[in-house]
This record gives sequence, C-alpha cells and structure tokens, in this order.
Amino acid sequence: MTANRRAERLALPVAGLVTAALLVVMLYYPVATVLVEAIRPEGRVTLDPLLAVLSDPFYVGALAGAVQDPAGIPTGLAAWARSPSVPAFGLFGFTAWQAFLSTLASLALGLPGAYLLARFEFPGRRTVESLTAVPFVLPSIMVAVGFVAAFGANGALNDLLRLVGLPTFDLLFTLEIIVLAHAFYNAPLVTRIVAASWESVDARAVETARSLGASPLRAFRDVVVPQLLPAILTGALLTFIFTFMSFPIILALGGLKLATVEVWLFDRVQQLKLTEAAALAVLETVVSLALTYAYLRYESQSTGTDRSVSPLARERLFGGFDLKRGALLAYGVVVVVVFLLPLVSMVAESVTAASGTGFTTQYYGYLLEREAAQVTVQTKPGIAVRNSLLFGVGTLLLAVPMGVVIAFVTTRDSVLSRVLGTASMLPFAVSGIVIGLGLLDGLVFGIEVGGVRLAVVGPVAIVAAHAIGAYPFVVRNVAPLLGDLDRRLVESARALGATRARALVDVELPLVAPGLAAGAAFAFAISIGEFDSTVILAEGSRAYTMPVAVERFLTDRTLGPATAMGTVLLVVTAAAFVVIDRVGGRYRE
Repeated sequence: MTANRRAERLALPVAGLVTAALLVVMLYYPVATVLVEAIRPEGRVTLDPLLAVLSDPFYVGALAGAVQDPAGIPTGLAAWARSPSVPAFGLFGFTAWQAFLSTLASLALGLPGAYLLARFEFPGRRTVESLTAVPFVLPSIMVAVGFVAAFGANGALNDLLRLVGLPTFDLLFTLEIIVLAHAFYNAPLVTRIVAASWESVDARAVETARSLGASPLRAFRDVVVPQLLPAILTGALLTFIFTFMSFPIILALGGLKLATVEVWLFDRVQQLKLTEAAALAVLETVVSLALTYAYLRYESQSTGTDRSVSPLARERLFGGFDLKRGALLAYGVVVVVVFLLPLVSMVAESVTAASGTGFTTQYYGYLLEREAAQVTVQTKPGIAVRNSLLFGVGTLLLAVPMGVVIAFVTTRDSVLSRVLGTASMLPFAVSGIVIGLGLLDGLVFGIEVGGVRLAVVGPVAIVAAHAIGAYPFVVRNVAPLLGDLDRRLVESARALGATRARALVDVELPLVAPGLAAGAAFAFAISIGEFDSTVILAEGSRAYTMPVAVERFLTDRTLGPATAMGTVLLVVTAAAFVVIDRVGGRYRE
C-alpha cells in the first residue's frame, strides 16, 4: 500500500519530466539544430548565411540593400515606387502578400457564416456548426487535389460553364486559387470564433441603445461591432499565421511559380542546399514566432465570456423572404462552390473516364496494380494506408498523454504555468518543414553521445513529428475544461485521502472527457493528413503516408490516380474521425 501511494505521489512529477524530455528531444532540439546550422555552417559561428538571404533581392526585394548599404534604402524604394509590383518585395513579401489576401478572403467567407449561425435558428444548425471544424482537419494535399478537379482547365466548374455556353477559365497556378483554397481552410475557423463571440453579446445593451433612439444599424455599429472586433482580429491573426506558413496548398496549386518561403525552403532541402535552407528557416521562424507571440499576448488579455449575459434572440431563417435572407441564400451558393464542389469533384473525377464521359474504376484499378507490382521503388497505396494508420495510433499514444500533462500544468495559476503554456504552443509558430528537417538532421542522421552515435529510424521520427503537431490540439481542447472545473471537487477528493495524481485520474479527467475525446479525434485526423514534415522524413524510404502518396501521384500529371488516392484518404480520415468520436461519445452523455 505504501509503495502504491508513493507511486501515485510520484506519478505527476514523473509525467511532467517525461513530457519535458520528449519536448526537448522531439521539438526544441530539432528546431535548435536547424537554427544552429544557419549560424554554424562549417563549425564556426558566422552570420554570413543570414546576411546572404537578407541582402538578396530574390528574398527581400527592394529592401535587399538594407544590410550592405542602409543609406540606399530610399533609392531602392523610390525605384520600386516608379514601377510597383508585388515581386519587388521578394519571396518574403510575396509570402506576406498572399497571406494578407488569404486572410481577407477568409474573413469575407467566414463572417457571413458567423452571422448565420449566431443570429438565425434553422433545422440542422448544430450540425452545420459542428461541420465548421471539418475543413480544418482535412488533409491539405487532398483538398489541393480537389481544387484541381474543381477549378482546373477540365474541372467540374468549367464543364458546367461549357454546358451552358459560357467561356471557361483555368485557375491552376494562379494566386486566386491559392487564396480560395486558403479560405476553404480558414473561413470556418473565423466562423467558429466570431459566432461564439456573437452569441455572448448582451441583448440588454442593444435594447438600451435602441431605447435611446439608435437605429438598428447604429446599434449594431456602436454596440455589437466593438464586442465582435476582438474575435474578428483573433481569427484574422490566426489565419495570417497559418497561411504565411502554408505549404501543401501552394506546392500543389502554385508550385515554384508562386513559391512562398515554405515552398522554397522545401526546394532548398531537396537541392541539398541545407545552409541556405537553415537560414530561410531561421528568418521564417522569427516572423512566425513574433506573430504567434502577438496572438497569445492578445488572447491572454482578452476577457472571457460573461455567463450572465442575455444573448440576442435568434430569428427563424425560414420565416419569410427579405433582402438579408436573399443575401444569405447567395452566400449558401458560394459555400457550395467553395466548400463542397472541390470534394465532390475529387470523388467524381476518380470514377470518371479520361475522355470525360462514362463511369470507370480504372484509376482504382491502377492503385491495385501499383500495390501488386514487384517494383519496390513504386509508391504502393496499401503501404501508404497502413503507415498512415500506424503512425496515427502512435501519434495518439504520444500526443494525448503529452497534451493532458501540459494542459494540467498550464491551468495552474502561476507565472511558470503561463511561461510553459506559451512555450508549449511552439508548434503553432514553427513550420512542419523545419521540424522535419531538424528531426532528419538530428535524430535520423544521429547524434553522438559519449562517442556512441544514437539514431532513430524514419517511422519513429515521423510519429514524433506528428505528435508534435497534434498535442497542441489536445491541450486546446482539454485545458479550458480543466480551468472551468470546480476546484472544490478536487479539494474534496484530496481531503478524503486521494493523491493529486489520483484526483486527476478519478475526478478531473472523467469530467473533461468530452474535450479529451475531441482532442484525440483531432490528433488522429491531423496525423493522418500531416504532410509537411512527413514529405521530408519519408524521402527515399517506405515510410510514406497517404498524403505523400497523393502528392506523388499528382506529380505524375495524371489527375485520375491522384483523385482516387485522395478519395481513399478522405474515406479513411472520415472513418477514423467518426470511430474515435463515437468511442468518446459515451462520455458526452
């Protein structure tokens, strides 16, 4: 009994130390390896690689002279002003520009959805609200294939335009399709954040403004908008961060023609120009860390929802037809085109003959032929599916315990907890390419400890990379519920003799099980669809996953096999998400 009690008392400290060690090995050390490579390319400390990037017009455009000739900055800007163009800002400028446009598009698509969910009641509203989380966990390379199938020269949209006799267009390898694809991912995020804020607006404040003579528009502008502005800014900042570091979407839809920092970083790695890649990684990480810090700082200063508010009453959506309902109907058409058409087009393309007419299973037959082929260098769908599922299970085993421990630590009211909470969100600020490169350079290639070279195999590194990308979602689902628990329940358990670890397991975790189940579902789905780090770590091995297989089939310039593999990926992702959600569903009852 004494040994059991001692084990219980040591459980949380040991779990904390193990989690910290895993973060050091799987996150901080790999990232540091990449950053050090940028300033110690040949074993000596130098800033030359960073200065080379900062003084190269290809990377920073008109600001390239800032490093070697600061006095020349006005001249360089004046020359650009006489012939302005986005490329004058270089690769970093274009990356920020497309992120800015993507943010505007996400707000334009997301805010009407927030208005619909917050202000109207209609059958299936809760289901629609839940579906806003789906695009965020869909594999990005699969969505890119869907956009090719929908908006390409021979895509579904052009087929429809030909049918009605209208001119066609091709959006592939244009900035427009990249912005649209980014909006596919981030508009639902904006919708969720702003809708939650809209539902916390106090109706009494609006009624007071109206009673003082304000028109409905004036009451909305002076009372509602100021309360929504923090949520809108939060959604915009998150969208900018995610699109600034976007990789698979731009790789598939823009290629090197519309390369961003992340795509060019991947190209440098493929070309084995690792010092230049490390320098790019350092500068990109500095920018993303600054943006993430601004977001976390802003979020920490934002006040929580006042539970005493009287929410605005919702209108019946189908209670008549007027101008705003007509606008929402038009918005619904846009939603169908942007959100449903790519996925439906991908599935339809996978069973449509190359001639464009007739049903066929030839692309799925092609996948089966690849699987049965004796050529080991070919990408085999069965291996991709097996790897994805195994890596997903491994990610769950790592990410969920790590997320729970970090959530427990960060909900404590102390300066250390806040510091650890901020540090644990580093995966949001560091790209998957950087993490993959760091794991490859450090753990896979091996490190020397006491004259012995320690290394891990590729699949272990891939699971580590997936877990690093997934555990923050466990934290974000579990931590708010832990923070809202009545602390008296824990104190009562402790008063009855339970250790802190026992109280966590027997009292707190069962009460936050819905968040735990949601976090596990997100972690598994993110692992299934993770591409950035996997494409680095799976190079030249049989550890490729379904997203990597989709990208390889897409580069063959034959859309059929890519859409077939993308459909398999969609089915596996949806099935896995539903299974985990159902397993955890009993805790929500």
